[in-house]
Amino acid sequence: MEARGSTSGRAPDAEPAPETAPAGWPIDTETALALNRTGSFDWDIERGVLHLDAPALAVWDLSRAEYDDDPRSLSRRLPAPESSRLDTLIAQALESGKPDYGAYFQIQRRDGTVRWAHTQGTVWRDERGRASRVIGIMRDATDELSQPTERLALNAEGLRHTSVVERTTAALAHARTVREVLEALESSRGMEQVGAVSVLVGLVENGRVRLLGGGPAEHPPQLPYNRLDDPLPMSETVRTRTPRFVVSREDFAFRYPRVLPYVESVGASAGAYLPLIAQGTSIGSLGLLYQSQRDFSPEERDLLTALASSVAQSVQRARLYEQEHELAKGLQEAMLPHTVPDIPGVRAAVRYRPAHQGRDIGGDWYDVIPLPGGRVAAVVGDVQGHDTQAAAVMGQLRIVLRAYAAEGHSAASVLSRASAFLNDMDTGRFATCLYVEADPVSGWLRVVRAGHLTPILRRPDGSCRQFPVLGALPLGLSAHFELTEHPVTTVELEPGETLVLFTDGLVEVPGGNLEDGLGALAERIRTGPGDVERLADALCEVPEGFPGTDDMALVLLQREATAATQPGRRLHQHVAAGDPEGLSAVRDMVRAAARSWRAGERVEEMVLVTDELTTNALLHTGGGAVVTVYPLSQERGRVRVEVTDRSSTHPQLRTPSDTSLAGRGLLLVDQLADMWGVESRGTGKCVWCEFANPQEGTSGDGRTTRDTGDSEDGGKPSRDPAPD
Repeated sequence: MEARGSTSGRAPDAEPAPETAPAGWPIDTETALALNRTGSFDWDIERGVLHLDAPALAVWDLSRAEYDDDPRSLSRRLPAPESSRLDTLIAQALESGKPDYGAYFQIQRRDGTVRWAHTQGTVWRDERGRASRVIGIMRDATDELSQPTERLALNAEGLRHTSVVERTTAALAHARTVREVLEALESSRGMEQVGAVSVLVGLVENGRVRLLGGGPAEHPPQLPYNRLDDPLPMSETVRTRTPRFVVSREDFAFRYPRVLPYVESVGASAGAYLPLIAQGTSIGSLGLLYQSQRDFSPEERDLLTALASSVAQSVQRARLYEQEHELAKGLQEAMLPHTVPDIPGVRAAVRYRPAHQGRDIGGDWYDVIPLPGGRVAAVVGDVQGHDTQAAAVMGQLRIVLRAYAAEGHSAASVLSRASAFLNDMDTGRFATCLYVEADPVSGWLRVVRAGHLTPILRRPDGSCRQFPVLGALPLGLSAHFELTEHPVTTVELEPGETLVLFTDGLVEVPGGNLEDGLGALAERIRTGPGDVERLADALCEVPEGFPGTDDMALVLLQREATAATQPGRRLHQHVAAGDPEGLSAVRDMVRAAARSWRAGERVEEMVLVTDELTTNALLHTGGGAVVTVYPLSQERGRVRVEVTDRSSTHPQLRTPSDTSLAGRGLLLVDQLADMWGVESRGTGKCVWCEFANPQEGTSGDGRTTRDTGDSEDGGKPSRDPAPD
């Protein structure tokens, strides 16, 4: 027969040959095919071109002018179920390595009538085994299927096959992990309809086939992890990319004796093993075991091939999801803090719970940050989205917040700068955040909220209420709309009270009411244990039937019931540059305060050191200074002096020469103060020192001098001014 597959030259437009045979014997092939309403086609897969000759166009009820060699234009002649079924069958034939295929299908003609057609094609493959071209025939099969019994049987079988594929595909549609794919296969009635009593899935991992098992029995213990060259049905299907059908136990014993004990243990006598091919790669094998021996008809083999294709796409999608999930999870865990700093006077507990059933990774985070002067910041936040980018943005935002906070910026400034940073990243994401700066000794809190849920306060008697906090736009949005003001809410946390900071994953339920979720959380906090660690564990437990799918971050701050109250008022004095009277006022303030706080014989030492530090600030920074003096605790009898200026240059302790007229100020401070140090602040630095009344307490093993340089701890705790 003359080659009709060339797409470089089309067959001339011609009507089918007349039904009366022309003279001459034997008749030519083209006329014989036309008389039987049979045409030919040539499909160039790589170019996406499908050539139909005139008889084939007649089968489709198309003229040459109506068809442009694009196979997609034929879909308008196919009823929707037929189009899906035919596409699946042909795709499976091309991916499975079969040399040919055949199928019956229905065509809707231009007058609305439906006729049956049959197609058969031979697959040509390149040197890599990839299908590159299909050459075949198609014919009108309406008369062939005109007998009611034959047509009804074919329709019923076709509907059953379509139902099996659709049911299984629907069951797999929501599976997002490989385990969920297996569960969907086991619970799907599609496997029941094909008569399988056991389903096995093997996936390629590190050059081996890992058997995952399924069905009423677990996979054979001796065959969990096999090499690709093992004489086993799954290894063969993966290696050759072609199915294996085993029709009886005798067939199993002859071909795969190692598998026979497991086949007998589940009461099976036959099996079908099909390659799982996704994106041209063999990723595993699907095994179906049947109770009785059977011959697999061509139609049943086509059905199982279509099922394997659906399973392969679901498994590939699940593996890609799991890889992204693990990447995001590892990224998030690496960026979340692993330890919580020890905070005298305050107990802190932190928790992170991934999304319900481990489905999503989001941008929720928490942090507890040591601040200059012994203060501490607690943070919870949530970056928009549930993907790897959300986790990455979360990590960067957490680091930036920690850096701004450690520099000594105010609570409002920390969030304002973080908002500008997120906006400059240009990720299209925003983040909600709740930032709490706590003074462990005084109990004063400064709370800033950026689009986040308000915290919940639990009193010592167990009663709970939402803690009202002024708010601003989420981070990123506030900078975008140039609304950079972040109001600060200040309150004192009484001894025994607990502040609960959380993200919305703890209270939000899809389709539920947020107020109901907050009310339920408040009730759980009220009835929970008093210990913060146990309470945090209780709040992280997933309630029965809870359908939430978001991750959750949680921070609890509890002021210890035995925490000392503030022993006295803080006193502040601003000294302007070139203001000698200001220095005199500072000396008077320190002398009066030290006497009232029972500093005893240390009073004049405190006055002298404060005068020296303030003078240095005025001389070497070119600006003013703020002097703060306050007691650390009545029991220890310690007093702290802080001198803050706007210079970031830290003073250095040096030993001057005998003839030097300057450079002895810090030596004086070092000799008279029990402890001293330098802390970086967001707008400059703070030089501090502490004095203990020897009649009230001691400084331990003697005086300790400490220049903290750029460190954050700065020795003993200090506190920012609280409201007088």
